Amino acid sequence: MSSVQLSQGPRKIVIDPVTRVEGHGKVTIRLNAAGEVDEARFHIVEFRGFERFVRGRMYWEVPLIIQRLCGICPVSHHLAAAKAMDMVAGVDRLTPTAEKMRRLMHYGQVLQSNALHIFHLASPDLLFGFDAPPEQRNIIAVLNRFPEIGKWAIFIRKYGQEVIKATGGRKIHPTSAIPGGINHNLSTEDRDALRSQVDEIISWCNAALEHHKGFVEANQTLNRDFASYKSNFVSLVGRDGGMDLYDGRLRAIGPDGQTIFDQVSPTDYRDHFIEEVRPWSYLKFPHIRSLGREDGWYRVGPLAQVNCCTSIDTPLAEAARKEFIAENGGSPVQATLAYHWARLVCLIHCAEKIKALLFDDDLQGTDLMATGERRGEGIACIEAPRGTLIHHYTVDEHDQVTSANLIVSTTNNNEAMNRAVKQVAMSDLSGREITEGLLNHVEVAIRAFDPCLSCATHALGQMPLIVTLEDSDGTPIAERIKQ
Repeated sequence: MSSVQLSQGPRKIVIDPVTRVEGHGKVTIRLNAAGEVDEARFHIVEFRGFERFVRGRMYWEVPLIIQRLCGICPVSHHLAAAKAMDMVAGVDRLTPTAEKMRRLMHYGQVLQSNALHIFHLASPDLLFGFDAPPEQRNIIAVLNRFPEIGKWAIFIRKYGQEVIKATGGRKIHPTSAIPGGINHNLSTEDRDALRSQVDEIISWCNAALEHHKGFVEANQTLNRDFASYKSNFVSLVGRDGGMDLYDGRLRAIGPDGQTIFDQVSPTDYRDHFIEEVRPWSYLKFPHIRSLGREDGWYRVGPLAQVNCCTSIDTPLAEAARKEFIAENGGSPVQATLAYHWARLVCLIHCAEKIKALLFDDDLQGTDLMATGERRGEGIACIEAPRGTLIHHYTVDEHDQVTSANLIVSTTNNNEAMNRAVKQVAMSDLSGREITEGLLNHVEVAIRAFDPCLSCATHALGQMPLIVTLEDSDGTPIAERIKQ
């Protein structure tokens, strides 16, 4: 893209599409006559109405249907829906084999997805610089210049996908999690194949973290100040406050680490969160009910997962967590670019958990299903790679879904992403000649959250097409609405 010259009069800059993210979105930036940023917004322009699509379907079909939201993180939706339908089936406790098979699948998903993001999507910016030529900011250039990192990019993600295939039946859109349990155990052949590689995977994950820490050390001001602001954080944690990415309870902390709420059951999420709708985005804006709209927004994802927990039950990841938290004197780390460091801590944790499970004989058990008394509602929560994911369904007496509500990770991060976009636009673009490299700064801030826009776009009720005509200074002069 050629540079945008400063000129008299207000202007609007559009980044469309935002690149190296899952799904389709755009950014609009409004400049005043002095070339300073007045407004910047991150728009989600897709619409995929899965909350409507599952209505009328049998509840046991939902774990297979709902994961079609996405090809990058289908396992997260598959498992969240299965957990919600466990509740509908009246199952409060899975068998050990079913529980551990699902956990193994989940850790494989978080491993492969975090590897995809840090190596394939984010690393070109970190390795070559935000202002590097566009033709250099891609995974092919990374493979050519940094072959060791390229090896991690390919084989860590591949390993995570093999874990998903072994537990879920296939690498994308698995089929194994069903209401009340799982439909197969882990074969000894798959177990032994995965065991033979896991130590090398752990070693590579740790090496990737050490490499990233070198980047942080060499760019301390950038890592501290870029798109940085204080916020609340939300994540699942275990009953002991430790990291639990599969089946914890909700914890929210404030900017200084103070507890807002803790050990909240996912079934009570409506008592603590409100979903706000704004006219310029298909994506909703959740906030914490007790804090209100202005102060109640929050961040989720790896940064929240590491900030909210008080410990991690795998040794390498726990050592990495302590070092990470020490960066901010023990208080929650606020820097947006710190998402990448936290993501690598979670990467190590998942690799370690996979190893521990591969040596657990329960995975070859034959007791796969539990039963219970049918209920009319199912609510579940899981920590997807991008953060807290909530699924909520109601089911009628004919076993058909009557309503569905999803609050996905990217939706939870919506306000935070918009604030990051505006902050970078104001600090890096105001009063300057606008180049492609500078516009990439805005995209770098968005990428840090690893948004999955395909998952996040959904709505309830009417979805009108609204076309607004504005004059040069942004004043609406005509509007047409098609229901």
